[in-house]
Amino acid sequence: MPELPEAETVARQLRTRLVGAVITDVRVGRDDIVREGLVVVPWYRGSRLVSVRRVGKTVVLGCEKGGETRHMLFELGMTGLLFFTLLHPSYQKHTHLTLSLSGPFPALHYWNPRRFGRVYCLDSEGLRAFVTRRFGCDPLDVTWEQFRDVIHRRRGRVKALLMHQPVIAGIGNIYANEILYRARLHPDRVASRLRVAAVAILYRVMREVLTEAIQAGGSSVRDFLAPDGTKGDYRKHHQVYNKSGVLCPSGCGKTIRRLKGERTSFICPSCQRT
Repeated sequence: MPELPEAETVARQLRTRLVGAVITDVRVGRDDIVREGLVVVPWYRGSRLVSVRRVGKTVVLGCEKGGETRHMLFELGMTGLLFFTLLHPSYQKHTHLTLSLSGPFPALHYWNPRRFGRVYCLDSEGLRAFVTRRFGCDPLDVTWEQFRDVIHRRRGRVKALLMHQPVIAGIGNIYANEILYRARLHPDRVASRLRVAAVAILYRVMREVLTEAIQAGGSSVRDFLAPDGTKGDYRKHHQVYNKSGVLCPSGCGKTIRRLKGERTSFICPSCQRT
């Protein structure tokens, strides 16, 4: 499932290759995929792509036409991807939106076989309202003081908090597991009871893990591919995720355990005690 590092990888590729291109056509494969703005889809024809950014796990394209700016927000969901070129004829079936473009990259395809993601067509005011309603602080932009306050205001479990998008936007199950292992925190620890020193470690490790993952192009655990079709290499650096039964990399002598729950956790029972 694409998380913050994967969405950032997508946004960076689109930004460096598509900004400045003109959208010559928009083809919608499934009407139910486009939300809050299907009626304005024709507006994007003839608009210029002027910006690309990431918000949480989503990618937002900014388009300008006649002095007006509108946005397309792509939810990647469980399996959503953006491609410059469809990698196989079978991908056509689940390509729900295609932008035809001027320039060296003639198209951008939104592919999503499980249809958990959506595309939102929004004006600037609508985008601000959408982001405010759906997304909390960004892990790479939040200050230490803001993060400390977020953690200490919450009585829930720390892993659930890290993954709760209206509070902290962008972290999913893969990176929550990796972050908590490196911070030596059990996922069931109550967030509000963590000492300031533990929160400081969590803050530092969270930013380190996400930054390292972005530099590696994200994690291609199952379906993720960047727009140019490349895989993310950070899966090679996972220390606990999906490594049940493997010796803990800390050298403590224990093996990684899998904890069943709403979202599967992987922990070292020695390094991450409750």
